[in-house]
Amino acid sequence: MSKNDVVIVSAVRTPFGKFDGILRTIPSFDLGIMALKEVVARINMDPKDVDEVYYGTCIPAEYAILTNVPARQITLGAGFPEDNISLTIDRACCSSMTALRLGYRAVKAGDAEVVIASGAENMGNVPLIAGAAKARWGNRLGPIELEDVLFELGYGRRGFAPVATDAGHVSLEYGVSREKQDEWAVGSHQKWHRAYGEGKYKIGGELMSIKVPQKKGEPLVMEKDESPREKLSAEKLSSLKTVYESPTVSAGNAPGLNSGASAVVLMSRKKAEAMGLTPMATIEACQAAAGTPKYMACVPAQTMGKLLDRAGMTIDDMDLIEINEAFAAVTLVSLKMLANDDPVKWQELQDKTNVNGGAIAIGHPVGASGARITMTMMYELIRRGGGKGIAAICGGLSQGEAIMISVG
Repeated sequence: MSKNDVVIVSAVRTPFGKFDGILRTIPSFDLGIMALKEVVARINMDPKDVDEVYYGTCIPAEYAILTNVPARQITLGAGFPEDNISLTIDRACCSSMTALRLGYRAVKAGDAEVVIASGAENMGNVPLIAGAAKARWGNRLGPIELEDVLFELGYGRRGFAPVATDAGHVSLEYGVSREKQDEWAVGSHQKWHRAYGEGKYKIGGELMSIKVPQKKGEPLVMEKDESPREKLSAEKLSSLKTVYESPTVSAGNAPGLNSGASAVVLMSRKKAEAMGLTPMATIEACQAAAGTPKYMACVPAQTMGKLLDRAGMTIDDMDLIEINEAFAAVTLVSLKMLANDDPVKWQELQDKTNVNGGAIAIGHPVGASGARITMTMMYELIRRGGGKGIAAICGGLSQGEAIMISVG
């Protein structure tokens, strides 16, 4: 241990909501504010002690009516002082893990002592839009056609294939069948239910409780993720049609369009000791990567490989693995790559990956997911009494982030 280690001293997320669920009309800004307030309250920290806040979010159409600088608006809304420095990050689904990496760098370089890495999204609150060519400068008479920016995630408008389509084709290239993807999806839900039953997803740990105002009556209290499904089978999933002409990806082996927020407090070990705070985990290393847009499913493995090479370690040195389930195809392809196509090793890696369920069950509010998988892994390492873990996430058009942490 070194006084200059970058440590995590607080980490929390809201429960994640379904596309059409309890949170569907709550702005992502408000979810972000909730997480920021809670993550400092957990350790009785005054917001004035936070030097910088990095905030990930990646569907600007959702907050467009509020213009820009989400991080600035959210920190002010959470009661942080006016001289707090903030930065909004859009690196697609990687965004809040990018926030962790930038926070790690700032602390390591001595540019900041206390940093919060956070992120939020509400995909159910994304409006239909009319482009300027159609609305502001458009028709004098007649109807105006609205567009759904969530459809194909917009990439098709710039000549790229939908990410679900690419993931399906790449999975078959790597010998990962539709049946295997459906089985993994069922397992994601089963692992979440088992973990929830064992008290792993409880308020005061990874989760915080939130109150959702109602038009009439008392607010609804939300204390668990909305998306996990029971009585699910691979046979049932196999009957679902694939999406966007993907050969394998369906609504069943992909996450939903979700809502939620995450936040993590980072500082040096020296600062934690000075503030009387107990480190929860040490960030050993962070890594970014990018690749060919079609091969997004490969990017978590590629990013992890770069990080492990830098650290002089192998995937076998890791006690736990988290790979965000952007689709079951992503997690399975990346694990197969990490196993060097060895079927025995592939199964071994599957057994220690996303052990308490992944995004297919929990949900994938894209701006919040990178921080979420990091804290999910951290809390499980704490429960196990320590160890090392590596987490990775892919983002649209083949971007990647990875982080290695140790506990104990």
